[in-house]
Amino acid sequence: MAEDSGMDEEKLLEALLELRVLSQSAGVADYSPTSSAACRVGDRIWVVLAPDDPILHQSKVLAQALGRYRSEMLEEAFIAPGVRDFLDRMRH
Repeated sequence: MAEDSGMDEEKLLEALLELRVLSQSAGVADYSPTSSAACRVGDRIWVVLAPDDPILHQSKVLAQALGRYRSEMLEEAFIAPGVRDFLDRMRH
């Protein structure tokens, strides 16, 4: 279970990705990220998930970015209870 959220790791990551903070695009293998991370560039938030990082780590990076940069949207949106619990734990 993904940090006791009641969801398995893959379903948790899929649910977090549906929140649309991440914009995926195909890239060249030589430029693939080596570690998952999030940052602000101007007015945009970028979350890069490294394909070699464990799914749970990717979920944590994405949840932390959502909590930090999109907390108002999270408060207003319906989010499945297991995902909301995971997001809340990653904020603290």
